Amino acid sequence: MRSIIIMPTYNERDNLPEIARAIFAAAPWVNILVVDDNSPDGTGKIADQLAAEDGRLRVLHRTGKQGLGTAYIAGFKLAIEHNFDRIFEMDADFSHDPSYLPAFLRASENAELVIGSRYIPGGSTPNWSWLRRFISGGGNTFARSLLRMPVHDCTSGFRCYHRSALEAINLDSIRAQGYAFQVELVYRVLRARLRVTEIPITFVDRRVGQSKMSRRIFVEGFQYVMQTRREQGLLPRPVPGQVTVAPPETMPATVSAGQR
Repeated sequence: MRSIIIMPTYNERDNLPEIARAIFAAAPWVNILVVDDNSPDGTGKIADQLAAEDGRLRVLHRTGKQGLGTAYIAGFKLAIEHNFDRIFEMDADFSHDPSYLPAFLRASENAELVIGSRYIPGGSTPNWSWLRRFISGGGNTFARSLLRMPVHDCTSGFRCYHRSALEAINLDSIRAQGYAFQVELVYRVLRARLRVTEIPITFVDRRVGQSKMSRRIFVEGFQYVMQTRREQGLLPRPVPGQVTVAPPETMPATVSAGQR
């Protein structure tokens, strides 16, 4: 299987070299596609230097900041065009620990979408404030309840898709950006009756750079869920075995994100 990580970047020059090294150390079999939105801090130039040094890293330059959703879709399409079998989503800021990548690949043998979940046994957000836990947990509960999605972490951005799953959900029709983008993709995968597995992850806040979260992103998520509920209604009940949760003992001990 050929695997690639789609990694959108905007002003991540201090994180990108380190995360690339950590990924290749944990999963030397994987490729990386950096999708840079013309970062003012020169992230795109650093990505080009890394690509010149290691053929496993590629760069897609865009003309400006166009949103997380469009960055992922552009990356997905390029990965499909180049016949990658497993296509990952992953942040560049070490919130997503590269040591989990082999576990994602193993879990993908039995599911078309693997989600790194903060809200199942073994998952955690150790350095979050109570307010962030409330907002994130509440957003997940809201989306899950209104759309009847039987997953625990529908907003997680650490994922692995089969190429066939992305081909089945019509990427050109994706409407959401930001926070709601992740909700829309898992909703479409479930509606397509594809299999989903959640594996527990520890999610830590970035240490370098600024978060891209904003009030607008949360508002968009709320609007997307309400509009989808009105237009498409609830998901059909999952078929037996469609949604599964991996036990925490199957996951590796994670240390790299906390010891940068």
